[in-house]
Amino acid sequence: MKGRISNPQGDVMIRTDVIAKYAGSMAVECFGIVGMASVSMKDGLVHLLKKDSITRGINVSLEDNELTIDFHVIVSYGVSILAVYNNLTDSVKYHVEEFTGIRVKKINMYVEGVRVID
Repeated sequence: MKGRISNPQGDVMIRTDVIAKYAGSMAVECFGIVGMASVSMKDGLVHLLKKDSITRGINVSLEDNELTIDFHVIVSYGVSILAVYNNLTDSVKYHVEEFTGIRVKKINMYVEGVRVID
């Protein structure tokens, strides 16, 4: 699925995987987020994703040219999950809307694990 930006010169189409990669790079810079997570269907274990496979922990859906972004994250031990969520939503919403020109309707954060950071 692709997002569409129209202007008098023509249309720009943006694939959702491009948006996911950009949103993921913004998310891992947020306070309290260790990284994106992937849940193995085979054994139910949660795996911390490396930078090159960051989009597996993110789902971007587009409906009526509005984005819904789901993040599966691992958070730092001892930080407020609400503070992490607020930081994530503010940062990602601003950056993705500036980058794409498409409105972010909703951001969901699923905490899949906690890690102690040295």
